[in-house]
Amino acid sequence: MTETSESILAFWFGTGKDDTAVARAQTKLWWAKDEHTDQEIHRRFESSTEALGRGEIDDWAATPRGLLAMVLLADQFPRNMYRGLPESFAFDPLALRWSMHALERGMDGSLRPIERVFLYLPFEHSESLADQQRAVFLFEQLLKDVPEEQRDIFAGFVDFAIRHRDVIERFGRFPHRNRILGRESTAEETAFLKQPGSSF
Repeated sequence: MTETSESILAFWFGTGKDDTAVARAQTKLWWAKDEHTDQEIHRRFESSTEALGRGEIDDWAATPRGLLAMVLLADQFPRNMYRGLPESFAFDPLALRWSMHALERGMDGSLRPIERVFLYLPFEHSESLADQQRAVFLFEQLLKDVPEEQRDIFAGFVDFAIRHRDVIERFGRFPHRNRILGRESTAEETAFLKQPGSSF
């Protein structure tokens, strides 16, 4: 493993200092489904994610930025490296554990707002309604903390948190994961999946 917490953060957030500019510059990396990006993340970061899973870099959790890098390795990168496979969700419990660890210690307050987004996302990815409710709360609080000129971007994160919560409130799980995880969809879930925007 050759990556460090800082190299992971530099890859994900770039080098910009303005959160609005960072969000616009990195949006394709963060949200687009791109085979080249998936391959690059697999090549560069799979060994780091595996090391995280073995507990070999737990010392990173001593600092807010180190802990954020751990959350990225567990929550974001598997979704690229193992897209369409059950392994894409395999590290979610670990990501949630480290996110909770950060919040219990108030470490999110040391991070930039755009960095806090990714610290909170494991709650939004959970199939627990309590975690989903906490995600909505965290993103609503984050929106209150950002300057007026950044509100449009961060309001979008609140909207997505609400949409995720509503799906879990309705189904108790994310229906779009059923095929990947080998779960049988109910008739209601099948009908829902035919609607635009039903998958995240």
